[in-house]
Amino acid sequence: MINTALLDIEVQNFIRTIHADISALVFSKSPFERVTMQELIQQIESREKTKKKLPTWFKTPNILFPPKLNLEQTSSEITAKYKASLVHGKTLADITGGFGVDSFFFSSNFSKVHHFEINLELSEIANHNFKVFEKTNIECFSEDGLSAVLKTTYDVVYVDPSRRHDSKGKVFFLKDCQPNIPENISDLLNHCDQFLLKTSPMLDLSVGFNELQNVSEIHIVAVDNEVKELLWLLKKDASDETKIKTINFTKPDTETFDFKWNETARAAYSLPQKYLYEPNAAILKSGAFELVSEKLNLNKLHKNTHLYTSEILIDFPGRSFMVEQVIPYSKSAMRSALSFKKANIAIRNFPESVALLRKKWKITDGGDVYLFFVTNLEGKKEMIICSKV
Repeated sequence: MINTALLDIEVQNFIRTIHADISALVFSKSPFERVTMQELIQQIESREKTKKKLPTWFKTPNILFPPKLNLEQTSSEITAKYKASLVHGKTLADITGGFGVDSFFFSSNFSKVHHFEINLELSEIANHNFKVFEKTNIECFSEDGLSAVLKTTYDVVYVDPSRRHDSKGKVFFLKDCQPNIPENISDLLNHCDQFLLKTSPMLDLSVGFNELQNVSEIHIVAVDNEVKELLWLLKKDASDETKIKTINFTKPDTETFDFKWNETARAAYSLPQKYLYEPNAAILKSGAFELVSEKLNLNKLHKNTHLYTSEILIDFPGRSFMVEQVIPYSKSAMRSALSFKKANIAIRNFPESVALLRKKWKITDGGDVYLFFVTNLEGKKEMIICSKV
């Protein structure tokens, strides 16, 4: 049971305004008779963890927070909003409800959302917060969500399996997550029209695709060029042409690139031209390297060098650079070309690490110069000196 004394005005003021060192608080006595120092520290630490990830929760008064571990797998607001935009209907079951962030955003697109969370305290915390937010169409159940949905039907069932297995620790394969979705997917698809699955960004797309069935769409979601989630939309009537959608949320733009699972392409190749392009993390995760070349009419530097080039600047889903100079990777050429001591270094299909290159050529990190150490289409090593477009 949650301690309702945490909602007392003076306790909430303490949680929201205290700036003391947490380690110092551990050895202090709680200033409140009905609230322990351990409870206060949990609220302070967990609330701080939501500052960037969940600003709505952070800034709203009277919100209760679970232990930090429960927040680690929680969706961010930006990914939860995107996820909610993928499905609509009358009823949705979130069978791994957790802290309730996904249910919160799903509730805008559904008449009724059922939030299942087997951890009683976490279920009570989510239920309390939904009431604070006046989300009257979300109903919480502290029970096993998988068993519950197999007794009825929903328009959409959503699941974010735990990637912490009781005996195996942290896992990445779907069959090792809890609940085991591949083992139950046939039954689940008989109890909903659409099934939405969130998985680890570390999951190999081919592995996940082979473990599942009726995959209609795979969404690779990145925020600020870091892949955060893989979303798998399964439908009873899914066609054989699974859609792959990549999205990278950045400020001020949102970068997208879509294709089909079995779509093939043939890349064009050339030496570096006037402009150089680096794909965002979502595209790199998708592995659509040939398709980027063909669809965007760009040349690739080498089959295994995932950078692109062109004479005319295009709007590219990633970073774009102006090529200032191309230097063969040899001692004599490098010594004459390195007139700067600071640069941003990246390697693509290159045998030496960034750390080794910095040490070897005495280049510190930062500045406005961008260096790409690559292998070109002729198999030769070179350094491309660029400036940001």
